[in-house]
Amino acid sequence: MSGSTPFYQKHHRHYDRGYRSKELESAVSQYQSSSSSSYAARRSSSRASASASAALSASSGLSSSYSGLEESRLSPMPKRAKPTYLAMDKENQIIGYVVPIFRGSQEYASGFSDTEEARVKESAGYMARRNLFTSGLEMERTEQTSRKVSMRESAERISLSKRIYENEEHHKRMNKDSLMHAPEFVIKPRSHTVWEKQCVRLHCTVSGWPDPRVVWYKNNVTIDPMAHPGKYKLESSYNVHSLEINRCDFDDTAQYRVSAMNSKGELSSFASIVVKRFKGEVEEALPMPRHGLISEYGITFDTHIVDGFGVSFGREGETMSLGATVIISPNLARYQPEVQWYRDDVLLQPSKWCHMHWSGDKATLTLTHLNKEDEGLYTLRITTKSKYETYSAYVFVRDADAEVEGAPGAPLDVKCQDANKDYVIVTWKQPAVDGGSSILGYFVDRCEVGTTHWSQCNDTPIKFARFPVTGLVEGRSYTFRVRAVNKSGMSRPSRVSEVVAAMDPADRARMRGTSAPWTGQIIVTEEEPAEGVVPGKPKELEVTEATKNYVVLSWKPPGERGHEGIMYYVEKCVSGTDSWQRVNTEIPVKSPRFALFDLAEGKAYSFRVRCCNSAGVGEPSEATEATTVGDKLDIPSAPGRVVPTRNTDTSVVVSWEASRDAKELVGYYIEASIVGSNKFEPCNNKPVKGTRFICHGLVTGESYVFRVKALNAAGLSECSQESEAIEVKAAIGGGIPHASPTPPYGISVLECVRDSMVLAWKQPTFIGGADITGYFVDYREVINGVPGTWHEANVKAVSDRAYRVSDLKENRKYQFQVRAANMAGVGIPSLPSGTFVCEEWTIAVPGPPHDLQVTEVRANTLVLLYKPPVYQGRDPVNGFYIDIKEADAEEEAWRGVNEKAVLTNYMKIKTLKEGETYVFRVRAQNKAGVGKASEPTEPVLAETKPGTTEIVVDVDDDGVISMNFACSNLTPDSKFVWSKNYEEITDDTRITVATSGGKSKATFNMLAEDDIGIYSCAVTHTDGACSSYTLSAEELKKLLELSHDHKFPIIPLKTELAVELQEKGRIRFWLQAEKISANGKIEYVFNDNSLSQGEKYKMNFNKDTGVIEMIMESLLPEDEGTFTFQLQDGKATNQSSLVLIGDVFKGLQKESAFMRKEWHRKQGPHFVEYLSYEVTPECCVILKCKVGNIKKETVALWYKDGREVKGDEKLTFTEGVLNLEIAQISKKDAGVYEIVLKDDRGQDTSTLNLTEQGFRDLMNEVFSNIANSSTALKIQSTDEGIRLYSFVSYYNEALQVTWHHKDSAIAFTDRIKSGVVGEQLWLQITEPTEKDKGKYAIEFHDGKGGLKRTVELSGQAFDDAYAEFQRLKAAAIAERNRARVAGGLPDVVTIQELKALNLTCNISGEPLPEVVWLKNEREIVSDGHYVMKLEAGKYASFTITTVNTTDSGKYSILVKNKYGTESADFTLVVTEGKGDLGVTSYLTDADGNVIIGCKSRPTTPTERRKSVTGKKMQKRKDSVILQKPPEEKEGKKKEEKKMEDKTDALSKTTDKKKAAPAVASRVGKQETLQQPTTTADEAKPDDVPTSEKPTEKPQINKGKNDQDE
Repeated sequence: MSGSTPFYQKHHRHYDRGYRSKELESAVSQYQSSSSSSYAARRSSSRASASASAALSASSGLSSSYSGLEESRLSPMPKRAKPTYLAMDKENQIIGYVVPIFRGSQEYASGFSDTEEARVKESAGYMARRNLFTSGLEMERTEQTSRKVSMRESAERISLSKRIYENEEHHKRMNKDSLMHAPEFVIKPRSHTVWEKQCVRLHCTVSGWPDPRVVWYKNNVTIDPMAHPGKYKLESSYNVHSLEINRCDFDDTAQYRVSAMNSKGELSSFASIVVKRFKGEVEEALPMPRHGLISEYGITFDTHIVDGFGVSFGREGETMSLGATVIISPNLARYQPEVQWYRDDVLLQPSKWCHMHWSGDKATLTLTHLNKEDEGLYTLRITTKSKYETYSAYVFVRDADAEVEGAPGAPLDVKCQDANKDYVIVTWKQPAVDGGSSILGYFVDRCEVGTTHWSQCNDTPIKFARFPVTGLVEGRSYTFRVRAVNKSGMSRPSRVSEVVAAMDPADRARMRGTSAPWTGQIIVTEEEPAEGVVPGKPKELEVTEATKNYVVLSWKPPGERGHEGIMYYVEKCVSGTDSWQRVNTEIPVKSPRFALFDLAEGKAYSFRVRCCNSAGVGEPSEATEATTVGDKLDIPSAPGRVVPTRNTDTSVVVSWEASRDAKELVGYYIEASIVGSNKFEPCNNKPVKGTRFICHGLVTGESYVFRVKALNAAGLSECSQESEAIEVKAAIGGGIPHASPTPPYGISVLECVRDSMVLAWKQPTFIGGADITGYFVDYREVINGVPGTWHEANVKAVSDRAYRVSDLKENRKYQFQVRAANMAGVGIPSLPSGTFVCEEWTIAVPGPPHDLQVTEVRANTLVLLYKPPVYQGRDPVNGFYIDIKEADAEEEAWRGVNEKAVLTNYMKIKTLKEGETYVFRVRAQNKAGVGKASEPTEPVLAETKPGTTEIVVDVDDDGVISMNFACSNLTPDSKFVWSKNYEEITDDTRITVATSGGKSKATFNMLAEDDIGIYSCAVTHTDGACSSYTLSAEELKKLLELSHDHKFPIIPLKTELAVELQEKGRIRFWLQAEKISANGKIEYVFNDNSLSQGEKYKMNFNKDTGVIEMIMESLLPEDEGTFTFQLQDGKATNQSSLVLIGDVFKGLQKESAFMRKEWHRKQGPHFVEYLSYEVTPECCVILKCKVGNIKKETVALWYKDGREVKGDEKLTFTEGVLNLEIAQISKKDAGVYEIVLKDDRGQDTSTLNLTEQGFRDLMNEVFSNIANSSTALKIQSTDEGIRLYSFVSYYNEALQVTWHHKDSAIAFTDRIKSGVVGEQLWLQITEPTEKDKGKYAIEFHDGKGGLKRTVELSGQAFDDAYAEFQRLKAAAIAERNRARVAGGLPDVVTIQELKALNLTCNISGEPLPEVVWLKNEREIVSDGHYVMKLEAGKYASFTITTVNTTDSGKYSILVKNKYGTESADFTLVVTEGKGDLGVTSYLTDADGNVIIGCKSRPTTPTERRKSVTGKKMQKRKDSVILQKPPEEKEGKKKEEKKMEDKTDALSKTTDKKKAAPAVASRVGKQETLQQPTTTADEAKPDDVPTSEKPTEKPQINKGKNDQDE
């Protein structure tokens, strides 16, 4: 794109595309054709310079100018105003300026030197001094706030918010019904003694409801800031009111009073101000005369300013001089007074823009080059040692002619803020003239000091009146200007700003610099850097300003950065993503501020910053909150109603309502237009901050309308609504806006007789701003339709709107006209009335009522007043009817308001509809009927106007009853008029009226029944401000009662006297008063004796909450009695008593002693929860307690019945809980358990009685757990009958169980038995029959309700069980009687040949079984070699007389009968013979092992049961143990698992042994038969009855020798 292309054709993302309309494109083409190549070259170079410079950040802020006095000329610095206590902006305007001049004690001083050279010198000198004193200072390191501190701060903020909320709620409760109260000074103003020319401020804090109106007085004269512009400043904010007196002088020494008033009353406070002067002081402003200073002490000077300057008008670029002649007497040749010039109360200093001159008798101010900044109120102040005089006038500066037709005016008041190393924020104010089309935006230009080249800072226009300029060169100085642009072209540039140096204030402490005043350039050198340190994180990063064009960031440098200078990288991230993008990738910024452009409008971004130096790039800072790109500052709303008022023949006072919700408001522009021209011209070219302005330069006699616009940095608001038209002419009364009234209207005839007529008319619509003093009536005769000459009916004005015109001729026709008069004069006459015939009325009904007035208009009600008809008719008037209709309705729409006639001359109408417009009329009646209706009223809109107030009835502390009415829109001529039954009160015997400011009070002198009625108050010269109050008989009674209560008040109590116990057993007596002042007094009484503060009684009175308390450490017997608190607050009193006697006192005393004992107990280790027990689902009893305040040395000891219970060596406290476990509870565990907790601080004991009832309760809980763990009853068939059973998780011998059959307890017999096996509870029914059918239940007894488990043994269930019983019974018989080999045969027999073998085994069976012996599956027949015998039917023997090798083999015995067959096998191994040892007999044990010479028998099952029972008994003995820690229990489980594994391994080994063959070895004459070992349980199962088991093993006979042995 070529360099000459204007900025309009650039497509930037942040550029508003809404600008590019067709109309704009036309303007672009014109602008492009007129633009010069030189300008394009300058803009191109400017853009190149901007792109090469580093981006900057800026923080928002407003520059302030400080007022003060002139410094001593001996200072090396340029002369500068001394700072005072007041800070104001230069653009402040005087509100309420009126011509001619103001006179008074006023003086403001502010500002710096305006010369560029002085500015540059000042900047250089300031840097030198600052570096001199700060070069050795080290930067403070700030510690990062820890999370703990942050949490504590957050908690404190939450606590504070909660306290504020509770305080607000408390005050709401204190004043539930929003009861009004009189004003009260929370902080009173204090007196001051100040030096002359100092500023002083009086301030106070006032409370009250409704909000009091505060007025300041000086020596009892109201202070009016409007009358003394710049002298006084009144402020009110959040009930804090202040009076500021600027530049005090001797006349300000006075007593000042502040008065606060609301409907509840008025209160005043006083303070004094004494102004002193140091006699030895020499005025610095007085120049030193050539021949020495003339002393003026003892001389009184009189100063007069004559031939002053008036309101002046100029144009930008022109020169203007203001001058006035000053006469000082006595006239001293070499005496020069102090001459000062002010603009808008800001002291002016000589500069290239303004020159001041004093010629000895004339003061002159010359404005060399007018700009709109020069507009304002100029004041000349001449000061002598005696006094001072001032003279003021306004100067208006209009825009210069635009270079391009239709271009806007130049911006104004360009300022530089927040200057840093490479950027600065430029602010300005928008012009009042936009050239006929809206301003598209602004361009900012900069110029380096020492050059004349201006470069443009922004390529696209910006609408916001703030702009961060980047690309500055560090150390250089600049000036700035701003231009506005619209579709027609560019405006003239604004006045240049003051010189600003591009330097970061934070870096000046470590730099040394010098300046070259002729160029403004600052040469900067840095200190020698130390060893490189990577800088830390920047701190306190925040977004200080955000618009749709840019975002400004600011932060603080890190604490860790070394001595080397640091720079910054800025990163951005779109909200919702985690992608960080570096903004200034090419050149890091040097300032801790940065402005970001080219951001997408409407998107949200987060930002962070990194530090860098030669050592590297540091960690990023904490990211900012998401910031949405867009304008945060809204354009202000349009101002409210605009009201013009006449002032002079060339000026009008314009006032308006301020813009609502206007943020950062800069001021207002006022525009005026001649009616009909529709062309508005600005009245001011510099914004004014007030809501009142005098528009000068108007044309006398022309009618104008006015409108107002508000502005802030975001732009200009919409225009307000146009004001009413006003004609420019001088007001009456020296500037007071009065005029003669408009003509009356609505002339009607009320009565007519032969020679007179009574006329009535309506009040003028505009009374001229002053009360109407009377009316004048003219009449003329009409003959044959031709009116005659007007004649005066009355020479003296009449005050009523009705008048009888006399000396008329009967049956003649007349016309009438009426004129109204006020202090401004007699107004023009009304239009001629209709033609009336003068003839006597003879009708019987009354004439029309007249003088209808509407008052107290509200949304749904109003009051109609009227006067009775002049013509009564044949009989007196006895009532009135009121008619109503909508204003735009037809005549037929009239309808009556009242069905029954009213006797009063007023009526309150309550049937209105809000927003509807109505008209009313009245008809009178007498006995003859209803007369003619009156003239209708003017249309009345049913609405409640803003600011409407009502009469408030108040009863003060003395019981005085008064009615109060306030009005906020008073005029100087307004008056409060009180009426009773709508007749003005003129007699003050019953009511006294007092009015102050905008409030009026009507006080009843002695309220009685005579005062019953309707009281109203109307305010004249307002828009119908009025209200009424009806005092009925009931209301009278209430007011009298309330008055009595106020005369003899009682302090209300929220709570009566009560007592409560606190920590350590302290006794607190307390009550709370609902409302009591800080002056309240309390007397504490006990049994009619006054108590005082001491060791025994501690009293406290919280005046904020109204809580009164008395605390006693303990109660003694002599403290039994009555306690009383007696309260007194001014006249109000109250008391509350509490009786503590008898059982109540003893109970409180006992509880107090207990709490005191408890407190002492808890100082050492103690029980939080005392010893108790818990039964687990496994029926394990755990004794437990909870302890507190323990430490490592704390020991816990357990005792049962006084004997210590040994527990684990190391006691553990798990979460402060101690446990003692009783695994299987039994009667022997009953006893008294005790635990003692102790250490060096003391001990505590807890006891649990588990004897008798306590033990029974414990066991009942155990039984309850057992019952709850029981399973449902089940049916099982056995060979003996039917068994019912239920399992429990644990069985205790003490458990009581009852079996029921058909809801009756079962009586046990030999046939029906019950028992317990392990955890199984059973009921055995032997040989069941039909009688055994039915419902069975087992009942567990737990001392409470118990628990039942039931089962139905009938029907199919019984049949199935019985069938199964029969089957099992038959099987049992067969099993019991079948043939079997009971045992005795070994598995393997090894024997030598030629020996004799004898084996014997037991057999059983019924009938007697048949016995068959087999060898190798073949039957053996008994012969000489094999001998087989059966003895006694039980013992079967097998004998081989002489064993040989052929006898080896497998042998079997087979026994059988009708129930079954069984066999037993053994193997015979024959070895070679080794000699004859004879026959050896030996026995085998129960395990089949051969025992030589042993007579013992195997262990019986009974003995085994005894051993098992013994183990259970041993387990019960060891059941009382301390609960072991979890890790010990886990270890025990592991050991048990190992034992089970060993047992399994042993069983497997035994099985292998059983399978191994028995081996018989011969040692000498003795032979041992070895067999696998079998257990007694394996050989003889438990289910075989003992009687059926063999007691001995079969014998093996081996000869006599062995038997003998």
